[in-house]
Amino acid sequence: MSATHRDALRAALLYLVLSVVWLQFSGYLLNSFFDSSTELLRWQLINGYAWVLLSAGLIFLARARLFRCLGIGAKLRERSEDRERLRQAAAVFDCTHEGVLVTDSQGLIVHVNRAFMEITGYQSEEVLGQQPSMFKSGHHPPAFYQAMFAMLNSAGQWSGEIWNRRKSGEIYPQWQTIRIIHDDLGRISHYVAVFSDISAIKNSEHELTHLAHHDPLTDLPNRLLFTDRVEQALTSAQLHKRGCALLMIDLDHFKMINDSLGHNVGDQLLKAVAERFKGLFVPGITLARLGGDEFAVLAENCPQLVQAAALAQRIIDGLKQPFEIDGHQLFINASIGISLFPSDALGAEQLLRNADSALFKAKSAGRDGYALYTEELTAHAQQRVEIAFELRRALEMQELRVYYQPVHDLKTSRLVGVEALVRWEHPQRGLISPAEFIPVAERTGLISEIDAWVMQQACQQMCDWQQAGVVLSFVAVNVSSRLFARRELYQQVAQVLRETGLDPAYLELEVTESAVMDDPEVALEQMHRLRELGVRLAIDDFGTGYSSLLRLKRLPVQKLKIDQGFVAGLPWDEDDGAIVRVIIALAKSMGMQVHAEGIEQVEQAGFLLEQECDLGQGYWFGRPVPAEQLDWTRAPVIG
Repeated sequence: MSATHRDALRAALLYLVLSVVWLQFSGYLLNSFFDSSTELLRWQLINGYAWVLLSAGLIFLARARLFRCLGIGAKLRERSEDRERLRQAAAVFDCTHEGVLVTDSQGLIVHVNRAFMEITGYQSEEVLGQQPSMFKSGHHPPAFYQAMFAMLNSAGQWSGEIWNRRKSGEIYPQWQTIRIIHDDLGRISHYVAVFSDISAIKNSEHELTHLAHHDPLTDLPNRLLFTDRVEQALTSAQLHKRGCALLMIDLDHFKMINDSLGHNVGDQLLKAVAERFKGLFVPGITLARLGGDEFAVLAENCPQLVQAAALAQRIIDGLKQPFEIDGHQLFINASIGISLFPSDALGAEQLLRNADSALFKAKSAGRDGYALYTEELTAHAQQRVEIAFELRRALEMQELRVYYQPVHDLKTSRLVGVEALVRWEHPQRGLISPAEFIPVAERTGLISEIDAWVMQQACQQMCDWQQAGVVLSFVAVNVSSRLFARRELYQQVAQVLRETGLDPAYLELEVTESAVMDDPEVALEQMHRLRELGVRLAIDDFGTGYSSLLRLKRLPVQKLKIDQGFVAGLPWDEDDGAIVRVIIALAKSMGMQVHAEGIEQVEQAGFLLEQECDLGQGYWFGRPVPAEQLDWTRAPVIG
């Protein structure tokens, strides 16, 4: 019997009991008051109508209380709420973006929602009464479904990724949850499956995986994927006893294209280079872009050095034809480093490092060519790493020292200034030559920190000399191209002058000609700002770069320094003599001082004096020494 029937029976029995009690009690009273049967029947009839009216009124007025006492009201409210919940569930069921499929205990489909039809392409009438197996894709083995139903029967639900088939035949991935529904007696009544189409998520995962392993500009494998392929190739090569070659490629002077034509043209050139490289290689060769203008090539079956060299030459020759980019005809060369397996290295990382060392050798040899790895390169690379590590420690442990080389006026031979030069006093190796650690400092970026420290020390020392009564016109400090390229150089110099209290007129900053010409507009801005501080400016190593006289005359420079390479041959080398005469004449015509460095013989000093060079420095005048060892009275006679 249903709950509704039971509630109705309980209400009827209560009404029957109340009616019997009323009739019995009212009959007893009427029999007591009336003897006439006619009157008694009339009042009994009235009593019946009264009971009907009274019971109807009481039921109407006390309905809620009565139902509460019987539990009927709560059940009616509960049923009303159930109906409301069912309406809400039906709305959610129909509006949700997840597909819903309901089967009976026999596994026959009894209901599907709108999202199911949109995802699968089936209409409800096509699937009702069918088995869900009609959607199988064939992607999963039988063991997959056996495990799924085992989990479903033991835990009551199953969730996971499953591949099914749409009506169109397309196989697609779902994330599906299946639950068992039981009736009041605990028996299985239905199965409910809720699923969502995760094709978009899968596509995104594939795209992310592709982006993580490929260069976004050229779509070539990146360093991560290339390293993995190298490892796989070496494993295979070791197994099959064959050789491999790894080529590291760097485009020569690519920065000039970026700086002059913009990064957009540079990016287009990189894509064009990648496409041309692809056309050069046969199957079995992997091309990758490692970053910037650096590419790498892996030849998986390259047993001989001659084949690797031929491949490198093919790459170099392949770049000879110009590239037509955005209306520009561009030429680009490449430097290539070659490392071989198993002769040069047995592991992927070592093979990459060796190829990089060989690339450095190729660039040092003049670019536009290739170089092979040798053991000697490894020793040099390890030495550079060790020096870089120890140099960082030297900065922290204050092992660097500032030495000062005297600068003399050639006419009077009097000491008029000094140049501050950094030296490294190693605790075990003693005094290390700047030629050994300065190039490493420039490559690692430590040179900027070293320059700033030398400037601080030199300015403080100049103040100490002035307080001691020493008369000097200037202290010269070299500014590396890295430090000079930084916009904060102005603030750094101003801070040093403020902290030490040195008059800016006594500080001379020397900038190499190449640093000025790398980016003339930035150099011009930097120099004008430094001149606003009142410091002196000099062009160091003049004659070794590619100065534009038009740009040179715009620079607020007070001095040109003749590189020691031109002084070394004086006065006997006619070419050096001619170059020095031109530099001196150029400087004089532009109102600049001329300062020659590297003077080691009196004949050199005499020649420079005859050409009206203003200042000179070199071993003939004095070597760089600590501040306390400078000889202020030394004034060697020229000629």
